[in-house]
This record gives sequence, structure tokens and C-alpha cells, in this order.
Amino acid sequence: MLSNTIKASDVKKMFLAGASNLNAKKEWINELNVFPVPDGDTGTNMTMTIMSAAKDVKNLPDDIDMGSLCKSIYSGAMRGARGNSGVILSQLLRGFTKGVRDYEELDAEIIANAFDKAVETAYKAVMKPKEGTILTVAKGTAERAMELSKEGADDLGTFFEEVIKYGDEVLNKTPEMLPVLKQAGVVDSGGQGLMQVLKGAVDAYLGKEVDYSIDESAATPVATKTQATAEVDIKFGYCTEFIVLLNKPLNVKQEIDFKAFLESIGDSIVMVADDEICKVHVHSNDPGLAIQRALMYGQLSNMKIDNMRMEHREKLFHENQNGTYAEIETEINGAAESTPTYSREDDIPLKGEVGEAAKSNEPQFVNEEHKDIGFVAVCAGEGLAEIFRGLGVDYVIEGGQTMNPSTEDILEAASKVNADTVFVLPNNKNIILAANQAKIMMEDKGEDKKIVVIPTKTVPQGITAAINFMPGTSAEENEEGMKEAISTVKTGEVTYAVRDTMIDDVTIKQGDYMGIGDNGILGVGGDIDEVTAMMIDKIADDGTELISLYYGSDIKEEEANALCERISSKFSGCDVEVQYGGQPIYYYIVSAE
Repeated sequence: MLSNTIKASDVKKMFLAGASNLNAKKEWINELNVFPVPDGDTGTNMTMTIMSAAKDVKNLPDDIDMGSLCKSIYSGAMRGARGNSGVILSQLLRGFTKGVRDYEELDAEIIANAFDKAVETAYKAVMKPKEGTILTVAKGTAERAMELSKEGADDLGTFFEEVIKYGDEVLNKTPEMLPVLKQAGVVDSGGQGLMQVLKGAVDAYLGKEVDYSIDESAATPVATKTQATAEVDIKFGYCTEFIVLLNKPLNVKQEIDFKAFLESIGDSIVMVADDEICKVHVHSNDPGLAIQRALMYGQLSNMKIDNMRMEHREKLFHENQNGTYAEIETEINGAAESTPTYSREDDIPLKGEVGEAAKSNEPQFVNEEHKDIGFVAVCAGEGLAEIFRGLGVDYVIEGGQTMNPSTEDILEAASKVNADTVFVLPNNKNIILAANQAKIMMEDKGEDKKIVVIPTKTVPQGITAAINFMPGTSAEENEEGMKEAISTVKTGEVTYAVRDTMIDDVTIKQGDYMGIGDNGILGVGGDIDEVTAMMIDKIADDGTELISLYYGSDIKEEEANALCERISSKFSGCDVEVQYGGQPIYYYIVSAE
């Protein structure tokens, strides 16, 4: 016989059933995503988030008290949160557990108030909430729960069923709130994911036959080899980087000559100059040549030379001894929430060490000497990682679109950087929420270290932010300068469609190449170069001074150079450069500044 109250043991079963139901439906939820790009999508991210908590909860005794259960649910979800939808789900769980943790038994009124607290907490996590998303569905269920509570509902079975019924009604209205959903003919994927959690939980309460088993692999990134683990022919063996303290500003001819010289002795060139300093990164077989040339322009600082062939052999040995590195499945949320913020308030205390998931991301480089400011960046592709290393980034997390790192991954990376303040460059709009959550968790740990999130939504924005970092300047001034700099960057990315759809009145067929800009689709067609050129036409204008093309793992160098020449001939008034990014999924990442 059903009771009108539930205990911690009931909540445990309901939570596990909700997590299991979401896991079972994740691929279906993934298919609801508006953008037809090849990625892990909302269902995957939400599943990995909730499973991070479920794998801990399943081992708790049935006589667990409510407070301890809530702590496991909340802390596990927070640490494992991935992507916008995953972070919002973790915030909903955070608010709900705060609303029930002090009670031994829960009735309809307590549950309704906890639903309300969940919605309040999640909305606070997003600066500009969009209606028609998971937030709207959560708000609808909370409002219905409060109505039923005020009407004196005491039958929990009826209470839950009415909340589910109304939640589905709100979900079915999301296409009317977001035109992009209506055009694609789908409901919001995050909202559907939330409803599957609630439906699994209610089925457990009603005594239906449900699956309480937890697939722990659903919470763990899929282990695959990174590009660095493959046997490669390293043409230039020494990674050389330094800063030139200029005797006087370089003129245009000097900049061109210096860069041409670097290109003549190596590759992976990064050279950025202002009136006082010039940052240099080059792979060559004779670092001394680069150093001698640089001394013509001023004194050298922050010199670093690494033997990449030796590092590669050591890395291969390490992997053979300890297994392969992990890559992270993830999401693109076409109706994703925008740049997040957080408000501080009393929270459930976190205890324990960060888990194994964070350890799957090996550092590209971690500084040994203590310094005031350090950097963590997220990117996918060995070439892009090299660029960030050349710009002074201490720790590169392999991830991005299709591989959103978790909050715990980011927290662990920042913890390893030997600096008082760590700037985090998410380089993807779906990672900003997780980065901000890591910032809060770092503060909760009570350490002196501080995380500052620069809300970079694309890799080119992250590169621009790193370039504009000024050594010797305060963290506050650098934060302001980097945020201002990234606002000038326009980005485009070329990938392929995995299904038919229509977005912004543009018909897209499976297999089409798509050029995606900061605000939507910029080009669709059957030829990569044509689509890329079409996209660049829309992001470059008369004020553009530099166009950068980062070519991916599926593009040959000669193909990228040919496209560069084509773009250069059309945009003769600005510099056009091409660099190897090595990123998966995206044939080209392009920036216009």
C-alpha cells in the first residue's frame, strides 16, 4: 500500500530509477537536438551527469539518512556535470536536495517546496534564461506541484501523476516558445530528458517494474587513444617558445621578415607582437636559429625548449603501462542557454577527493615554478593544443564540441596549475557553465587558489584571449582586457549534417557540409571549400584585418593551403593565415578579426 510520505530509502530508489530511465532513453533524446551535427548531444550529457551521482548513491545503505543521501546526489551530479543541460540538471538536483535534506519524511508540501527551490537555483545559474528549454519544463512542474500542495493534496500517487501530466503539457508547448524547435518539428531535448528522470522516479514510487541497475560506464568517458598516442613522424623535434622584450616596436616589414624566417626553419608558428613584446612559438630542429634571430629585436624572456621526440616516446611508454587516455562524449544544445553566472549562498558541503574521471585528461604541460597567474584551456586537436601551449597555457584539457569535459575535469586541471589565479578558457558555449561551476567548487574548498572564467565560446576566442594576456598585470586587469578582446572575434566552423532538418529557413540534408557561425547557419552545400568560402564571406567585412584558418584532421595540408590562397586573393586587404588544428569533426575553424 502506498504511503502519503516517502523516506530516504524511497528517495534513493526513485532517484536510481530516474537515472536508469534517462540512460535508457538518452539516444532518443539525442535525436531531438535541433542542430544536426555529429556529437554526443543532450541525452548523453544529462546521462553522464546523473550517473556520476547514481554510481555513488547505489552503494549507500537503504537505511541512509536524508541528509547523507542528498549530499551524495548533489555532490556527484555537480562533479560530473557536462554541457549546459547537464549543469542545469545538476543545479536542479542541488536545489531539490537543499529543500528536503533536513526532513526524515517527505510529503506533498515539502516536495512541492523542494521543486520550487530547484527551479530557483537553476534559474540563478543562467544569466539570460531562455523559455522553451529545460528550465521552462522544470518551472511548469514546480508550479503544478505548488498548486496541488495548496489544494491540500495528500495522496502522493495522484500528486506525482498530475505533476507528470502537466510537465508533458509544458514540454509539448516548447516549440511554440522557441521558433527553432517548431521549425525542426521537435520538443526541447533537455526538457524531455528531465521528464524521463521524473517518470522513472514516479514509476518506482508506484511500484511498477523498473530497472534499478546503474550502468557505471554511462558516467565514465569512453576510453580511446588521442592523436598523440599514435606513432607519428615528428618532422621538427624541438618546441621552442619565448618572449622578446622589444628594443622598439616592430614595423610591418620586420614582422613579415621575422615570421618568414621562422617559417623557413620550422612549422607550428605563432608570432604575436605589440609595441613592447613579441611572443614566439616555433617547432624546429635548431632552436638556436630562432633565438639568434630574435636577439636582433631585443632581450629574451620566458624561454622554454622541449624535445618533442623524447616526450612522445615517454608518453607512449606511459600509455602502454597505464592504458589509453579517455575522451569525453558530449553535446551541442541548439537552444542552449547563454553565458552563465552564479550567486553565492549556503550550500551542501562537499567532501572527498575528486574522482577518476578528471584524471583521464593528461596535462599537455604543467608549470613547476609558482606564479601569480596560470591558464587552463579546452580544445580538441593536437595542433590547437600546440598553439595554446605556445601562448603559455599550462594545462590543456582535450575536449570541446563532441567532448565536453565535466566540472570535475576542469577543477582537477586548475588544481594542478601552480598559480594563485587560474584563468580557464572553455572555448565552447556548452562548457562555460561547467567552468563556472568549477569556480564555485574551488571557492567551496576554502583554498587560496582562485579560478577566473573567461567566457570564450570558440577556440579562436580562446586564442585571442591568451594572446592578449599581459604578464606583470593584475588578474583583474587581464580579465577585463581578455573579455574585451574576445568580443571582436567572429568565428565560423565547417562540419557535416548527420540528419535532415530545417534551421533558419535553410533546408539541410544528411551529408551536407554546413558552415556554422556565432549566431547560426552561414552556408550549406556539397563542397567543403565552397561552404567555407561562403561562410567567410559572411563573417569578414571591410574592417577585418586577419582571417585565420585552422584545418582539421580530415583535411590535407595542401588542400588547406589552396583554400588559403583562394581566400587571400579575394580578401587582399587583410592577412590570411592557415595553421594545422588537427581537430576532429570540424574540417575548418575560421576566425575573422
